[in-house]
Amino acid sequence: MQKDADAWLAHALAAHCGHYADPAVRAVAADLLPTHLLAHAALLTELAHLAPGAGVDQLALAARLAAADPEATGGLAAFLARSRSEQS
Repeated sequence: MQKDADAWLAHALAAHCGHYADPAVRAVAADLLPTHLLAHAALLTELAHLAPGAGVDQLALAARLAAADPEATGGLAAFLARSRSEQS
């Protein structure tokens, strides 16, 4: 059950939907949510830019990566974000 809740929260945070549509709420969440959940959301955000049509089920690997190594997952998300910004 906890994995499902974490996945839902990470998706909502990454998609900026619902409660997380408000930038102020996202900023507060960054201080309150666990590292693995924030890393999961960051990676989902970047993967959504790479594959906009991908469904949540296709991105399940992000949750597994974040649970196994949040620091590496956050690093991968940051790398992808930098790569995307350099291409713009």
